[in-house]
Amino acid sequence: MKGKYFIADQEDIDSKLASDVYFSRTSQFISENDGKKVIAEITASSDEMINFTGLEEMIRLLEGKKISLRAIPEGTVIQTRDSAGIPIPFVTIEGIYESIMEYETSLLGFICQSSGISTQAMKFYMQIYPKEFVSFGIRRMHPAISPMIDRAAFIGGASGVSGILGGELTSTVPVGTMPHSIAIIMGEKKAWEYVYRNSPPGRRTLLIDTFGDEKTKALEIAEMFPETDYIRLDTHSSRRGNFPSIVREVRWELDLRGYRNIKIMVSGGLKLDQIAELKTAGAELFGVGTSIASAKPVDFAMDIVKVGDIPISKKGKYSGSKDVLKCPECGNVRVLPIGVELECHGPMKSLLNEMIHDGKRTSKPETAIEIRSRSVGNALKNIQQNNN
Repeated sequence: MKGKYFIADQEDIDSKLASDVYFSRTSQFISENDGKKVIAEITASSDEMINFTGLEEMIRLLEGKKISLRAIPEGTVIQTRDSAGIPIPFVTIEGIYESIMEYETSLLGFICQSSGISTQAMKFYMQIYPKEFVSFGIRRMHPAISPMIDRAAFIGGASGVSGILGGELTSTVPVGTMPHSIAIIMGEKKAWEYVYRNSPPGRRTLLIDTFGDEKTKALEIAEMFPETDYIRLDTHSSRRGNFPSIVREVRWELDLRGYRNIKIMVSGGLKLDQIAELKTAGAELFGVGTSIASAKPVDFAMDIVKVGDIPISKKGKYSGSKDVLKCPECGNVRVLPIGVELECHGPMKSLLNEMIHDGKRTSKPETAIEIRSRSVGNALKNIQQNNN
């Protein structure tokens, strides 16, 4: 590790230095005595609905190695177990074991944390829809992983991200409102005017609760800047009392005076179970940070399931090469031995796509916008099913 920050850089990861030490300590023994082709698969120990992400980094790390890889595409919303309770292999890797063993730590890290964040973002998306939310969480996590956090949150359903690098990675314009600090330094009115004049139409968002009462300040802004798009409530927890009541009161007063065009944005430590009431109260845009950025990682593990021609695995795992089949009509998912076909409401189709063949990438990289489209499409289907 080099440089002044406590991070593994690209070279460290590619050079296997971001690995658990027990892999490097046994790699020489494996290389001298192995030479056998294995199939390893990545499954989750949990039984939950997740939004799978992080695969692109995995592909980039393994491209050029002596392996072949099949995987479920990023942005797929799916249970971690099939309808019969069998763990779903999200990734299968075939090759000489020594080609992959020292990368296992990084491979799992790519998908465990990213999938956790995109899954939590998806949960917020499903609660907030048809309203929108933006990802504000990178300030709560290490800056080295801020682009990954923003990408995963965006794929999960965030309509925008706050990070400059996150904006580049998602091909979106970063979203920002106004910090409390400029209101403290410049005074609220000067700060409001500066932000209003320098924000793009549609996103002119003014923070109203640095000093005064939310209702009073909302009306003050409405009179000064009637074309404001959003007023942002970021009321400190010690002053909130009943946050939905504050939102409801501000909405009433704005509507009463004809400012129905000015919408309300809420932020500040928002939790998933607060969303429904805040939305009913009149919030139309949500800034969500820590609840998404600090999401629990998905507990993926990588296990050998076949050595040479012999199906074999440790206890608690299912041996043999597998396929993941899905019914296009009803969504039923089954894990079956590779080559076994099954019909549901017609022929079931494999979810595992070839990404790398003998070290050569065979899949076209997808943009974050393309992956998000798949992700929110899956999430919308779940919303419709839950409403029926």
